[in-house]
Amino acid sequence: MSAIRHALTTKRADDFSAWYQEVISAADMAEESGVRGCMVIKPWGYGIWERIQRLMDDRIKAAGVQNCYFPIFIPLKNFEREASHVDGFAKEMAVVTHHRLIADGKGGLIPDPEAKLEEPLVVRPTSETIIGDAMARWIQSWRDLPLLTNQWANVVRWEMRTRMFLRTSEFLWQEGHTAHATREDALEETHRALEMYRACAEDDLALPVIAGEKPENERFPGAVETWSIEAMMQDGKALQAGTSHYLGTNFAHAAGIQYQDKEGGQQFCHTTSWGVSTRLIGGVIMTHGDDDGLRVPPRIAPHQVVIIPMLRETPEDEALLDYCEDLRKLVAAQAALGEPVRVLLDKKPGKAAAKRWDWVRKGAPLIVEVGPRDMAEGNVAVLRRDRLWNQDNGKPAFSFVSREDFSAQAPALLEAIQQALYDEARERRDANVTRGVTSMDQVAAHFADNHARPGWVEVQWSKPTSAALEAATEQLKALKLTIRNVPRDAEPADGTCIFTGAPATERILVARAY
Repeated sequence: MSAIRHALTTKRADDFSAWYQEVISAADMAEESGVRGCMVIKPWGYGIWERIQRLMDDRIKAAGVQNCYFPIFIPLKNFEREASHVDGFAKEMAVVTHHRLIADGKGGLIPDPEAKLEEPLVVRPTSETIIGDAMARWIQSWRDLPLLTNQWANVVRWEMRTRMFLRTSEFLWQEGHTAHATREDALEETHRALEMYRACAEDDLALPVIAGEKPENERFPGAVETWSIEAMMQDGKALQAGTSHYLGTNFAHAAGIQYQDKEGGQQFCHTTSWGVSTRLIGGVIMTHGDDDGLRVPPRIAPHQVVIIPMLRETPEDEALLDYCEDLRKLVAAQAALGEPVRVLLDKKPGKAAAKRWDWVRKGAPLIVEVGPRDMAEGNVAVLRRDRLWNQDNGKPAFSFVSREDFSAQAPALLEAIQQALYDEARERRDANVTRGVTSMDQVAAHFADNHARPGWVEVQWSKPTSAALEAATEQLKALKLTIRNVPRDAEPADGTCIFTGAPATERILVARAY
């Protein structure tokens, strides 16, 4: 087999972190903005986010949730009402204290001392408190429940260590907020949102995840229960890809969210919140990317098929473009994965090979090249991004078919790529979950012996609380590990807790994480 010359200079196996940054750059997804922790999301990266947003928004609205919008500035007093909430976010809050700048006499600008705000404003880190105020106004009686809202917005959390898409000071997300008459209704909504996230991750992003409950010390600040979906990246680390929280009546008491029940009494609402963010894009990169760049699952690809005519600046170019435009129309008339196929005819100037590699690095699912000879024979050359190389000769694995055959086959090819990416990721994840570990010494040995790709370890525990939980957390922290979640479909516990030695009550997943 001939050696393959990959499109990236850094290989995943050599430096996964550097590879990740190179993929973002090479795929032209995002760039640094000049403000620490903030990024410019470029058209290809934002196009992927728009696809995720569209598919998720359809799922949200199908559940009867309505979109709305709330201010980015939140009065500090809102956070002070809910002690555990403000404690959880205090170190990450960006605060506005002045509303005007003046010249400093040295050619610069400073806040005007006379323009100091009477009360500081927090730049939205999450919206439970301000939406709670609105719910208190909107809800009067049991007839107003359930109240189901969602907003698509940006949030700011002043991160100390940032990485594009994964952990940035400003990021994009959706946050659902709902209010219910009973605990049972609120829990049902919490689990509905969790299942929505699982389905979107697996069906749309081809991202296999494990859904489960977070332990007490990993809950969202102010929550009674926090549930998550966890995905395994190619380096074996975990990524929390989405969360859903049952907030009990904590925020209802803080904001005064009450309703008159059918008997005329006053009751506090049970509330939930749930969200996913642009870190999903980071998860897609680290799950599906390879040594040639990104591989985008067809459901979320802005362009599923890219047609590249081999233009030579001759009179024949016009006929070739017409041939490719007819191909574009034929393919766009097809439907795949429940939607019309999204096709781009790349007419930009430049050599076809250079443009091909641009789209390889961006991860377009199907890349089609058409030259004068192909046109004369009524053919096209097709490259599947998930199966890029011919392993026998180390060259791109083009297949040559007629234009009509390709247009008819494109939907099935896209569906096959979507499934293949999911199957590959799931097989890798399942092969890297280690079970049967019964002591902390074994946990430590596992992560010491499998430094390059440690994967996850399933252990049993007794669900310790208070000091015992704190001690368990410290043991894991010393190994740079965290509890990811308690898988909701795990086998029943049948052993002893690795932390306390008491009879185990459930199984948990332990991992290093982003």
